[in-house]
Order: sequence, then structure tokens, then C-alpha cells
Amino acid sequence: MSRVDELLLLADSVRGFMPPEEGRALTGAGLDQARGGTWLEVGAWCGRSAVYLGAAAEARGAVLYSLDHHHGSEENQRGWEHFDEDLVDPADGRLNTLPHWQRTVADAALEGTVIGLVGPSLVIAEHFAQPLDLLLIDGGHGDEVAWGDYRAWTPRLVRGGTLLIHDVFPDPADGGRPPYEIYLDALASGRFAEVSACGSLRRLVRL
Repeated sequence: MSRVDELLLLADSVRGFMPPEEGRALTGAGLDQARGGTWLEVGAWCGRSAVYLGAAAEARGAVLYSLDHHHGSEENQRGWEHFDEDLVDPADGRLNTLPHWQRTVADAALEGTVIGLVGPSLVIAEHFAQPLDLLLIDGGHGDEVAWGDYRAWTPRLVRGGTLLIHDVFPDPADGGRPPYEIYLDALASGRFAEVSACGSLRRLVRL
């Protein structure tokens, strides 16, 4: 079994919301990249997508920055559908997925490839100057958060770079609207063209 295949099996077992077929589409998008480069995922949770993308980043000699404040999105909070009591820090009562993310990346032996960025996305974006060859937007799905991530990070994508947007649901009954709306905006802007779709994952290229 190849190293990539081993990491895919590990990613399947990590706590998270990324369906395996969409995770493998992430890996495939990464493997299609030119060798080297700087990648970023916005939204890390417990590290599932970091392993799917990290497997490709390691194979391509790239670095993947995995960004999250690690306190969960609105839908992850107490009283909401995706709340998980096991992730609550007893010291302050807040969700804290960082220790789980760290364990996931360590178990995958990807600590030299997947680099954690801990803090608010927009604050980090203001101080992040490196151009991006690949960007995954999979953070909070509220209007302000999703649009903030899209507007802060997509200008950093180089021409020919890959934009991946997760949880794109054309039918409102299937999920929140902001990821779908930023996907539509990317296409309407003339700066991106769609390459492929897998479930709720959309892959675009920066023109």
C-alpha cells in the first residue's frame, strides 16, 4: 500500500464531516498540482481534511497551512445539530478541537508538511503575504464568516491556482446558502472557471 493510500485510510477514520469520496477528490486536486507550492485550508476541525490534502501536499512537496480558531462554527455550538460534548474544554466550557487536530497530524506523521495556523481567519489573512497555489474554503457557513474568508483569501491565489469550496448545496434544503453563493460569485466574477464537482465539493481554477 502506498503512503498516500495509507493516509487516505487514516483520514477516513478521523472525526469530521468530510465524506470520504469528497476527501479523495481533495487529494486528487492536490495531486494534480505542480510540484511544490503553498496551500491553505480555511477550516480544519479535527484534521480530517488536513490529512486528505496533506497526503497530496507531501507527495507534491508542498506545504499546507491548516487554519482554524478551533472553537467551532455556529452549527457546532451547544444546542445545535453538530455539537459534540467530547470536544468541550472543561477549563472554560468552549469547544476546543486543537488537541484533536494536533493528534491527527502527528498520527499521520505530517507535521513537516501540514502547518497549523491558530486564530481568526481575517486577522491572519491581513498578515499572510505568501501567494497561494491551492485554497480550500471550508470554515464557518454563516454569511459574514463565509464571505469574509472568500474575500480575504481568494485574491492570494495565483493564476492557475486551485480554489476548492466545500458544502456547496444548490438546494437550500440540503445545507446553508453562503458556500453556494460564494461559489456562484466566483464563477460570475470571470476570475474562476469550474473544473469538477464531487458531492458538495467544487473545484475551480484561477484564470
